[in-house]
Amino acid sequence: MSAAEFLPSKMTLPILQEAVQGCHGCELYKHATRAVFGEGRPRASIVLIGEQPGDEEDRHGHPFVGPAGRMLDRALVEVGIDRSTVYVTNAVKHFKFEERGKRRIHKKPNGTELKACRPWLEAEMAVIKPSVLVCLGATAAQTVFGPAWRVTKERGRFVEHPWAPHATSTIHPSAILRAPTEEQRHAEYAAFLADLKKVHAMM
Repeated sequence: MSAAEFLPSKMTLPILQEAVQGCHGCELYKHATRAVFGEGRPRASIVLIGEQPGDEEDRHGHPFVGPAGRMLDRALVEVGIDRSTVYVTNAVKHFKFEERGKRRIHKKPNGTELKACRPWLEAEMAVIKPSVLVCLGATAAQTVFGPAWRVTKERGRFVEHPWAPHATSTIHPSAILRAPTEEQRHAEYAAFLADLKKVHAMM
């Protein structure tokens, strides 16, 4: 299964955003409220790629509007990157979860789902043609760079990629929120800021 057959013949972000709602390229569409496509400046210099929409993103239809998104917004402000000038998206466009009572708990997409959804990400990058590509978290990084990529080892390092002249990775902001102590959250956030400062310097 693949999203490729659901791609429109004409590639613009508004057309892609409309077309993705009809995607049945994997099983995730059956349970999610909607597909959550990327958003931002059509010719953004910086593209940020996360793993998948979360619960709030699925309900509202916009990427990075939940707790991790608010953490990202705060960090972008601190390093001097205007979010309105970037494009944010996810490797997978539907929310994958398991239900625990009334809560929907994030579940990591598998390789089949990531591969099935990749054509949407490729289409976004082909339209935007960013200068800098930033993968947030291991899932996004391995989708873009391959399964051998390790964020812990490669974070903050820039490489050339077919989608952008400068591509890098860092942790997903949700990892900061999951850190068990205030001290660890502070350290993780500081390291995250350091990675984003390198992105800002690249511009």
